[in-house]
Amino acid sequence: MMTQEEFMDVMAMKRQGLSIKEIAEETGYHPSTISNWLKNGGPTEKRSRMAPVVIDEVWSARIAELVRAAPRLLATSVFELIQAEGYSGSYASVARHLFDLRGPRFTASPVASTRIVTAPGEECQFDWSDVSHWTREWGLGEIQCFSAILSWSRMRIWWFARSIDREYTFEGLVRFFESVGGVPKVLRTDRMGALGQSQGRRFKLHPPAAAFAQFHGTEIRACQARDAKRKGKVERPFRDVKERFLEECSATGAPRSVGELNRWAGLWITDRIHGRLHRGMGEVPTERFLIEAPMLQPLPRRRFDTAYVETRRVHVAIPGIEWRGVRYSVPPQCLGQKVEVRHEVDSSTIEIRWAGEVVGTHIVGDPTTGEVWDPGHWEAAQQAALGRSRGRHLAVVIPDAAPEQAPLRLDIAGDVDVEVPDLSRYGTEAGS
Repeated sequence: MMTQEEFMDVMAMKRQGLSIKEIAEETGYHPSTISNWLKNGGPTEKRSRMAPVVIDEVWSARIAELVRAAPRLLATSVFELIQAEGYSGSYASVARHLFDLRGPRFTASPVASTRIVTAPGEECQFDWSDVSHWTREWGLGEIQCFSAILSWSRMRIWWFARSIDREYTFEGLVRFFESVGGVPKVLRTDRMGALGQSQGRRFKLHPPAAAFAQFHGTEIRACQARDAKRKGKVERPFRDVKERFLEECSATGAPRSVGELNRWAGLWITDRIHGRLHRGMGEVPTERFLIEAPMLQPLPRRRFDTAYVETRRVHVAIPGIEWRGVRYSVPPQCLGQKVEVRHEVDSSTIEIRWAGEVVGTHIVGDPTTGEVWDPGHWEAAQQAALGRSRGRHLAVVIPDAAPEQAPLRLDIAGDVDVEVPDLSRYGTEAGS
């Protein structure tokens, strides 16, 4: 930086009539620098830098506590958690501290890769990932995470559920369509067995999956085997799910239910992903989505039915049907008839229909319960059973009216032979 003495020399050369370029050549500074100094009346004062905030003992102990609770917690998550608690230092300081604490996180890849670019509204990618490592520790059991993401704007959803079958996959996609307000032209995923069957390099969709795609006016495309990078836009964010979101939940307090986990995930995505600068794109996803949203195909007029719908035959004597290892009651008039069982995805109740009419709604039971009865069905079944047996019993044992005895006739004409009674039965001698 130019000193005050050098500036005085510049002023002297200027008074001698030298041009700015000539002064720059003489002093070795850039012409624009000379021009700025002459305009401002001298060189600018040297900026004072604040002393960097280091990781002191208090923050070091807090970081160690977070890492103990969640060993895989990323430096980004650690920085944002302690920043919310009052830390005023930089992210770089936290990253260096964690590097010293845990060592390097990644190693070099054996091969190079490039980003696949898609047009706005052209494609979304979706997949499932197992997150039971965390949910089992929280007492929630086996849980899977469904993720879908628009390949251009990176708008996404996470949905935690207990199954990865076809109905749950359809439900996840429909929820994604509703969240972005439209349908992309292509839905890309891996060779998911719930959606189709591999035939060499070809992947043939099952009829329900083909019907789902046709209903929404889109196309389901499967990647080739062992080509996970083709859908890297959905694979890579699963690291955000596991290494950031779930690890932060473990460090700060676990959710008590799957519903609470889904609510937290929605808020986390909105605050930490959609509204922040995406390093790969160099743009904010919500701002980029404003361009992509009009290019999505419109939603269908009605929602695709993702429920489990199956028929069952009611027992000929017991008014009930079996559904997933549990028997559920129906009215007695349905004996021997076919009924339709409907179970909404992620719902705790099932619905039973007979001839288009709802005849029963039950809370889903556990296989250990054996039977689930509606009080009305039980009372009707009891009355029907007792009514039939009482009718048969009373007709034989208890007549409605006692039969009338015939009157004793004493006006019989002529002699009548009568056997001499045996009076000894009564303790009396004959003739006494």
